[in-house]
Amino acid sequence: MLVREAKLLNGTSNQYKSLDEAIRTAQFIRNKAVRYWMDNQGVNKSRLYKLSKELAIEFAFVNQLNSSARQASVEVAWTSISNFYRRCKQGAKKKAVRPRDDESRKGTRTPVRIS
Repeated sequence: MLVREAKLLNGTSNQYKSLDEAIRTAQFIRNKAVRYWMDNQGVNKSRLYKLSKELAIEFAFVNQLNSSARQASVEVAWTSISNFYRRCKQGAKKKAVRPRDDESRKGTRTPVRIS
């Protein structure tokens, strides 16, 4: 479940402040989940969900965020962790670099006049 949606047009400063606070709280949960995974061995997705519940009990500002938003933050953290594992298994692939020549940059430079 990935829920990241916020729309606020012509809102008050209080509404923008609340939205910023919710975004910072979601980032806090995501960072705590990744740090917990880095510090402990054998952490799975369900353990990260339990961690978000424990964070809601420990920190009052995390408890203000609803449970589905907390779970979505954990889901984003788990996606980054699984992408890390996938990249490690594949090995480091080098990016293909296209050689830069004058033909590929046609029209990007202005001609220089020598007088």
